Amino acid sequence: MCRDLLDWYDVHARQLPWRVPPAARRAGVRPDPYRVWLSEVMLQQTTVPAVKGYFRRFTETWPTVEALAAAEDGAVMEAWAGLGYYARARNLLKCARAVVAEHGGRFPETAEGLRELPGIGPYTSAAIAAIAYDAPATVVDGNVERVMARLHDVHTPLPAAKGELTALAAALTPEARPGDYAQAVMDLGATICTPRRPACGICPWRTPCAARAAGTAPELPAKAPKAVKPVRLGHAYVARRADGAWLLERRPDKGLLGGMLGWPGSDWSAAPAPAPPLAADWRTVGEARHTFTHFHLRLAVEVAELPEGAVPARGSFVPVADFRPAALPTVMRKVFDIARSALLPD
Repeated sequence: MCRDLLDWYDVHARQLPWRVPPAARRAGVRPDPYRVWLSEVMLQQTTVPAVKGYFRRFTETWPTVEALAAAEDGAVMEAWAGLGYYARARNLLKCARAVVAEHGGRFPETAEGLRELPGIGPYTSAAIAAIAYDAPATVVDGNVERVMARLHDVHTPLPAAKGELTALAAALTPEARPGDYAQAVMDLGATICTPRRPACGICPWRTPCAARAAGTAPELPAKAPKAVKPVRLGHAYVARRADGAWLLERRPDKGLLGGMLGWPGSDWSAAPAPAPPLAADWRTVGEARHTFTHFHLRLAVEVAELPEGAVPARGSFVPVADFRPAALPTVMRKVFDIARSALLPD
């Protein structure tokens, strides 16, 4: 079975900016562990198309782990803006600095050693070990879970089935070319064994696939019903000074959007208390809506125009020449899009 999948992968492997193609690997070209690690962190809960541009910009700006370790926190957080799950960016810096300070700039070669680094869990450590170092580690992401569930016709719903599917994936992981094999299973799930309308007729595992034989492939993997997400409310305060400067504040390192620049605001809860950063003629101009992993957020967008001598209790003014909306996280850009029409009329 592994041979059939690897033969398919040798012809149909996706071309990705962080990947060494199978022909080049067989010719002796080794993947850069830094690029493998960076891509895997970026790809956590994020799609390949969304990651490609960020990966290119990061590797152009910080081409090595040493360069990233020496970067300013604010610069990295701004470069990450819009990619979401901002704890990944904070852990990215912590991990890069640990690799440089504790490992001389070299990533550990085993999954066990990799798991000791900040922000690297079981999946990421296995992926780096397999892809970068050809270690026979079992790599299981959502694509692999779907492939295993269909290949073995497993009807136990996720997430309860994770252990069973991981064991099935481990039983298939080969000693030869484990890095290519790991990427092949993920490619199979991303391009052939897709969530909807799997292309079973051209799948290299169509013959041994139990779900194809049973006619159950489209309904797998089974998933437990999702809990209804609660709604949280809040206030976001967008202030523009007479000279064009914008009032921003950096959020605490811990928590949602940790370390990111954003608009001063209230807490996010069922009944948030107003918390303007200074006394001003605030007026509500709309509502920004955003969905996080565990809740929906609705922010009342309040704006004010301030005199040049205004002194805020929180945050600091960013000159108009230095203000870049693209450096804000997505929810804060949504707030700005609503506020700008009120503060920057055509």
